[in-house]
Amino acid sequence: MVAWPEGVPLEVLTMERDRVEAPMLTCTHCDLGAMAFCAGLSTQQFRRFMTVLGQTSVDPATTIFREGDPAQHLYTITAGAVKLYKLLSDGRRQITAFLFPGDFFGLSINDSYAYTAESMSPVVLCRFPRRKLEALFEELPMLEKKLLGATTQELAAAQEQMLLLGRKTARERVATFLVVLWRRLSAKGDKSPLFALPMSRSDIADFLGLTIETVSRTLTGLKRDGLIALPDANHVLIQRFDELLCIAEGA
Repeated sequence: MVAWPEGVPLEVLTMERDRVEAPMLTCTHCDLGAMAFCAGLSTQQFRRFMTVLGQTSVDPATTIFREGDPAQHLYTITAGAVKLYKLLSDGRRQITAFLFPGDFFGLSINDSYAYTAESMSPVVLCRFPRRKLEALFEELPMLEKKLLGATTQELAAAQEQMLLLGRKTARERVATFLVVLWRRLSAKGDKSPLFALPMSRSDIADFLGLTIETVSRTLTGLKRDGLIALPDANHVLIQRFDELLCIAEGA
């Protein structure tokens, strides 16, 4: 036990106690490090944060929530991959995002979800009751700042998606998809040019606004030109990144 000296202000003692005890309070829910939603919290803040944190595991192809459901929880991914999509009345689907460990989702403008979330692989989620997390923002403004950052990233991604669907050719769309996906995985620590595609060709088509046949034909064309390799249906190896980037940027 640490013996604290007399006459030292309580605030100083608390800060020093947090510094000493912090290594014992490492979160066991994930190994995301600085990418975790709770990263940067002090010991005392971390203890308070854990009172609203829940964890859940989801099997592949499981609906986490549907568009229009009450927006009761917010989520961060600690393992696996999730797709977000919207459905038209005739059943057509537009995938709006693919999410990976460290990503945040479940944001809503009102009291209902604006999209459907579905797992693409075995997924582990940190889950936060929306009302409790919002109440916690007054105590932990750092969390509110992180949530604002997630909202800003979501808006930027939506703007990129509009450009992708509105102006780019099929070849440019597929090249952009591969470049962006590799960059996202690299930012999360996996810098290998060989990476997994947890999504199906149908998912990619519904994300890019193309048919499955066009996606498959375009991937084959990029492979034939030596820009990528396709070891199997679920992996891509980028061989000539600069040229792929030029295609993605319409050069």
